[in-house]
Amino acid sequence: MPDGLTAARSLGLDLETGDAQHFRGIRFRAGDHAVEASFPQGYGLGMRRTELHQLMVDRAAEAGVRMMWGARVAGIGPGRVMVNGGAARARWIVGADGGHSAVRRWAGLDGCERNSLRYGFRRHYHLAPWSEYMELHWGDGCQLYVTPVSSREVCVVLISGNPRLRLDAALPQFGELQRRLAGRQATPERGGISASRRLQSVYRGDVALLGDASGSVDAITGEGLCLLFQQSVALAEALEAGDLSRYQAEHRRIGKRPELMADLMLFMDSRTRLRTRTMRALESKPALFRRMLALHVGEVNPRQILKNGVALGWQILTV
Repeated sequence: MPDGLTAARSLGLDLETGDAQHFRGIRFRAGDHAVEASFPQGYGLGMRRTELHQLMVDRAAEAGVRMMWGARVAGIGPGRVMVNGGAARARWIVGADGGHSAVRRWAGLDGCERNSLRYGFRRHYHLAPWSEYMELHWGDGCQLYVTPVSSREVCVVLISGNPRLRLDAALPQFGELQRRLAGRQATPERGGISASRRLQSVYRGDVALLGDASGSVDAITGEGLCLLFQQSVALAEALEAGDLSRYQAEHRRIGKRPELMADLMLFMDSRTRLRTRTMRALESKPALFRRMLALHVGEVNPRQILKNGVALGWQILTV
C-alpha cells in the first residue's frame, strides 16, 4: 500500500525493482455491485514475497548486518541468546520471528488483549493483470483478494473463518473471476493464519517484538507490511534512545487505524444484507469510498472517521 512504500523508503528499502506491478487503488466487488477508488497519493505495489525477501536481505547486508543462516536458536536470557549450543551476548534482543514467535514465548509476552484467527489460502496464476486496481471480492463468509504481482501474474488469496474452505470450493461464488482464472493455475495452493492480535506488551527488559510477532491485524486491511516497516522505524528510534517504553507507546499508536479499519470491514463479513446495502450506498456516492480509502492509507485526519461514518450510515439507511 502507498503508506507502506513510504515507510519502506524511510528504511532505505527500494522496492521499485524487478517486475513489481503498480496498482492505482482498490476495487470492492460483491455480487452485481462494484465500487472503486484511486489512492489520494502514490500507488500500491504488488510483488512476489520471495523477491521482497531478497531485497530486504540485501538492504540489511548493506547496513552491516551479519547473517547467520541455519543457526539454531534455543532460548534467550538476560543479555544473551542461546545459539548453536553457546551463548551470544546481546545489548538488545528483537523477536521478529512471525505469528508463532518463539521469542515472544521465551520473553513471557504471550498475554493478549484480543486474539482472533481467520485462515488464508493462496495461488499465483499465469495471467496478465486485467485491472489497475487491487480487487477485493466479497462472498458469503469469505473474501477473495486479487493482486497483480508482475506483468504476467496475479496472486489470488482466499480468507475466511473456516479452516477447511479452499479456493476451489470458494471460487464458484465468484463466477466472473472463476471464468478468468480457469486453466491458469500457476502454483500449488498454500495456506496460513490471518490473526487479529493485540498483545498486552511488546517489550520486556531488553527484549522487543516486531512485525507479526508483536501482534497483527487481519489481512483484510492489506497493512501487514506497512505495520512492519513503521514499527521498525519506531523501534530503531527507541533503541537509539535506550528506552523501549517509547516503542510500546508508538507501537500502539501505529496499530490503531488499521485495527479500526479491520473491525469495520469484518463487521460486514457475516452480515450479507448490511454488506449489500453498504455496497449500494458506496456505488451511489463514490466520494464516500474515496474518503474511506484515504482514511485507510493515513491520508485523512482521524477526526474525519466520525464524519465519514455518519455519512455512510445515513447513505445506507436511505439508499
